[in-house]
This record gives sequence, structure tokens and C-alpha cells, in this order.
Amino acid sequence: IGDVRRLIFKGQTLLAGKAWTDELDFGDSLAVRADSVFVDPAKPWAVRLEQIYDPPVKLERTLTAHVSIRKPAAGRAGDAVPEMVKDLGTFDEVSRDLRESPFLMDLDVSSVADGSYLLEVDVLDGGKSLGSPTLRFVALKGLTDAVNRIEAEAKTLPETIRAEVLYPVEHMHTINRGLMDIGQFDAAKELASAGQVLTAAKGGKDPFAGQTGDFKRHYNLKAAGEIMPYRIFVPPAYTASRAFPLVVALHGLGGTEDSMFGPAYKVSEQAAQRGYIAVAPLGYRIDGGYGRGDSRRAQLSEKDVMEVLAIVRKQYNIDNQRIYLVGHSMGGGGAWELGSKYADIWAAVAPISGPANLAAVEKLRHMPVLAVHGDADTVVLVDASRSMVAALKKVDAEVKYIEVPGGSHGSVSEPNMGAIFDFFDGHVKPAGKT
Repeated sequence: IGDVRRLIFKGQTLLAGKAWTDELDFGDSLAVRADSVFVDPAKPWAVRLEQIYDPPVKLERTLTAHVSIRKPAAGRAGDAVPEMVKDLGTFDEVSRDLRESPFLMDLDVSSVADGSYLLEVDVLDGGKSLGSPTLRFVALKGLTDAVNRIEAEAKTLPETIRAEVLYPVEHMHTINRGLMDIGQFDAAKELASAGQVLTAAKGGKDPFAGQTGDFKRHYNLKAAGEIMPYRIFVPPAYTASRAFPLVVALHGLGGTEDSMFGPAYKVSEQAAQRGYIAVAPLGYRIDGGYGRGDSRRAQLSEKDVMEVLAIVRKQYNIDNQRIYLVGHSMGGGGAWELGSKYADIWAAVAPISGPANLAAVEKLRHMPVLAVHGDADTVVLVDASRSMVAALKKVDAEVKYIEVPGGSHGSVSEPNMGAIFDFFDGHVKPAGKT
């Protein structure tokens, strides 16, 4: 893997019109790592300077490392250097071979305020910089005590509430193991939310009982051994005395369980206007794929969606004749995939800008479908939806197609969400089918 990454670095350098030198080779081999990227400033933070492959450059002496903490690069212009937060000094006697002998450092971050930062390690041969690997980390005062409290007190809670409380702790462990990036995860906010749930649950109260509106839930996906988040909207008029329609919303590549409720889609806004319950799963990972493909990630992505659906159907009075599926981009592909694989569940499906899956057509022939795509989409070409719609029409399926002139990949979702919900409003699964 290290050698493959070396070739990628080299290719990117050459494509940029630059020379690939031994010094660049050495610099790109460097990495800085830690057992945890969530740091309690009250304790020393142990990090390692390593190499991911063995570069051919020959060095005659040991190296030095100048370590600093800087602000993240978001919003910087051009090649501006990230702003310095703290200079942690210079470390001597750094090995020339960091694969065999990683260089260990205990860093004092006690004066660093809560927030997200970059740790930068400038590796020097004399006065010459050979490379400056970085590591993103989050500083959070009181982190150790908060985690210890949650882990200890969660043991006494029912399993469903335990997952809600343990989610931030487990998610931080997953990130620390390198299984996913920090991304948009807000450790401080999630820990505070878990603490509130814990306090309510200790008083013998289910903090989610009777809750309406837009909120986050979590559950234990046992097949993955991880706690998964999902976002749900419950209309204020919800009552268990009658059944409510449900929309399952699948985000695109790089999105999260929050994406489909945001301004680019406004699924929860439409649900509020029409009295729907709406739910948006993560799909295991931000690139899970919702069952498209044979990888473990794809299969767990599919399982996450279906587990969340099962949980919502158990917790709320759902009209089994009015369960709908919508998704954009990767989620559009997921709508084609899961719409066909579980065709007995959905009353209608709505893929937006999704990749084609012609193998799904036969199973969708009795499924009402509304597809949306922009003809100027350069991410997923419009031919994907055109081919699916044409194939569905050949088998006499009920299909409505909205092709947006000049529409890009991301611009067609929100303006057509109302039409999608209109389509859902007009379709109820025939009685007897569940």
C-alpha cells in the first residue's frame, strides 16, 4: 500500500509539471500518527513520526523535527501558511529510517483551547526541510473524565438508551482506529448530548418518549459492531392512534445522516408540510453505497438502512401502504438498488441524479418511480436516468421522468422535492401488500 501511495504522489507531482526529486520522495513518505486524535489537554499527548514507504534517498546524519500546532487550512487563500497556535519546539536525534524506528514524542498541549487543529511536524536535515506531515486533531478539556463517566454509567441503562449515550465514545474509537476520518463529527456537541440523555435516563425517563420535530437517534448495528446514527423527523401532530406515512432518504457520496434534512434537499421541510415521518440513515459510511457492490462496506450500508427502517416501524405507527424511498447521487443509486431489492416494502421510489442499475428494472416493473436528473450533470451523466426510464417504459412500468434543462448534479434536488412528495402523495400501495 505504501508503494502504491508513493506512485500516486509521484504521478501527481509530474502531472503538475514539477520534478520528482529524492527530497520530495522522502517528504511524501512521512506521516505523523497517534493512538488518539481526540486529546485531553490535561494529559501529555503521545504521537509518532513514521514513514509509509522506504524512499531511496541517502541521508548522512540524524534529523531534527520542529513541531507546531496550527489552525486548520479551511478558508485559506492559495498557499498561505496555516496560522500558528503553539510552537512545541524542536526534537533532535530523529532516525533517518522511520519505518524501522518511528520517532516518539510526548507533547504538552495543556495551554491549547478546545477546538480542531493541525499538528505539523517539519522534518529537517540540518537547516533544510525534507517534508512537513500533518495530523488533524481535536482538543477537548475534560475529555477523559467525560468518557469515563459515560462508559461507567451507561452500563446500567437499557440497551436502546445505552446506544444513544455511548455513540460519541464509540465513534471516537472508530476514528482513532483509522476506520474513518473525523469529518464533521463534533465531539463536544455529541458528548454534551450524550450527557443530557444520560441524566434524563438516570431519572427513569425515556428522553425520546413523545418527542416530535427533527432530532438525532442512534442504535447498535450488531453486524458491524458499531453504533450508528440516524436522523428523524416526527411531525408535531403525530399520535400513535393513527398510521403516518414514512419517507426514507438516502444521502449522496460524502454526505451524512444530516444531509437530506439540510437546505440542499429540505426533506424534513416537505415532511412537516404534509404530515410525514422522515428518516435519514448514515448508510454505515459516507461512501457506503447502499448495497451496490459485494464489499463488506456496501452490504453493511444496505443493512444499516433496513435496520433503521425496522426500528422506525417498531417505534412509530407507520402506514405500511405508504412507505417511500428517495435518494440523491449515490443515494439515487441506492434508491434504484434498494427499491428493487425490497420492492414489497415501498409504495414509490424517487432516484435523483443516480447511477443506472439496469438489472433492477424487472423488479421495479410494478413500482411507481419518479426519476429526476439534470441534462448538464457532469458527475453522473443524464444518460444514466434516461436508460433506466427507457427500460422501465419497455416493461410498462409506471414511471415519471423530470429532466431539468441546464440542471447540474446538485441543483436539481431541492427545486423538485415538492414534485417528489406530490408523487408520493398520489401513490398508496394496494391493500394486501406489505
